[in-house]
Amino acid sequence: MRHSDFDQLERTFGIVMPEVLDYTTALLAMDAQGPLVTAPNAGIPAWLANFIDPEFIEILVTPNKAAAILGEAKKGNWTTLTATFPVIESTGEVSSYGDYNENGSVSANADFPQRQSYHYQTMTQWGERQLEMSSLAKIDYVSRVNIASAIVLDKFQNNTYFFGVAGLQNYGLLNDPRLSASLTPGAKAFNGNTSGPWITNGAVTASANEIYTDIQTLFNELVLQSGGLIEMDARMTLAMAPSSSVALTTTNMYNVNVTDLLKKNFPNLKIETAVQYQNPAGGNLLQLIAEAIDGQKTGYCAFTEKLRAHGIVRDSSSFKQKKSQGSWGTVLFQPFAIASMLGV
Repeated sequence: MRHSDFDQLERTFGIVMPEVLDYTTALLAMDAQGPLVTAPNAGIPAWLANFIDPEFIEILVTPNKAAAILGEAKKGNWTTLTATFPVIESTGEVSSYGDYNENGSVSANADFPQRQSYHYQTMTQWGERQLEMSSLAKIDYVSRVNIASAIVLDKFQNNTYFFGVAGLQNYGLLNDPRLSASLTPGAKAFNGNTSGPWITNGAVTASANEIYTDIQTLFNELVLQSGGLIEMDARMTLAMAPSSSVALTTTNMYNVNVTDLLKKNFPNLKIETAVQYQNPAGGNLLQLIAEAIDGQKTGYCAFTEKLRAHGIVRDSSSFKQKKSQGSWGTVLFQPFAIASMLGV
């Protein structure tokens, strides 16, 4: 016989269980359950509730800016040890004219300055088990070490563009021995001295007019050094530390900032920043660079090869590969087209 409670469930609550005929209300005695064999636990392992974001966050590095400031060119290859850059100069003198006079003469003088290349390398390596374990975290380890090798090599190359390589005829944009001595800023320091940095203790302490005057002084130096070959509409680059660039937002009494003044008076001027111009000890460095004079480039950053990937070597259960590059540093043809100011 079917229990009458099921008819009540159907009529009152709409619970229909046609196959069930009866049920029991008997309870198991508490002493029917033995002691726990497992450790008492009210939850699940914590790692089961952990979320791993599939998007990896890249750790940022400072940008490589030397090539953006001066340009870049390939010279030779990885077998080239020395590069020669011929320079030619016209010379001569005139004399008073006379029908039978043969005074006065002209000539051409050639010079052959040289630079030495520096080649450097780094190694990438990975193991079979290492790859398998990295894949558990969705990491393409081979790609990541290849990216790392390119970053490390390029960072060093950028450094040679600024500082060259010690012990070689390989110089940088900031330490070429033919560069003229740096000027001193005329902006007043926060302590009332006649000259000082634009920014002190994180605050701009120089006025917009003082900052603009310092840059104007650099341009005047370029005009003097070039004998008037560089004019206000020349293509120029103003290179400085990122922190110094903040001072260019300073406004004068007419609410015109330094950047606006520069754009108006030097229409082909571009501004570039690089951390290599940062100098906490002696004040930041500022350079004004004319891109070219009479169609001849002032200089460029030069390399032998940007990246050479050597053969992959197979070991018993691992792999390795060498990567290499070569640099000439910065080759300056017309150092008089660069004026510097230290202490901004």
